[in-house]
Amino acid sequence: MILALTSAEKYVGAAYGVLFVAVLVYVLIIALKLVRLERELGELTERLRAQPAQAEPRREVPVG
Repeated sequence: MILALTSAEKYVGAAYGVLFVAVLVYVLIIALKLVRLERELGELTERLRAQPAQAEPRREVPVG
């Protein structure tokens, strides 16, 4: 059985395809940024752990 598509149905299918590709690209960009941020956070954590302990303890500062 062969389905005959009207031109309107072709345009709707194309619109959904473009929207799907746009959302896919957006998700990939966000995923790449998340990987980069996790790597930077790991580097900062390692830097912080590698620093020597502060000589003087922290003191409370009044706020307000």
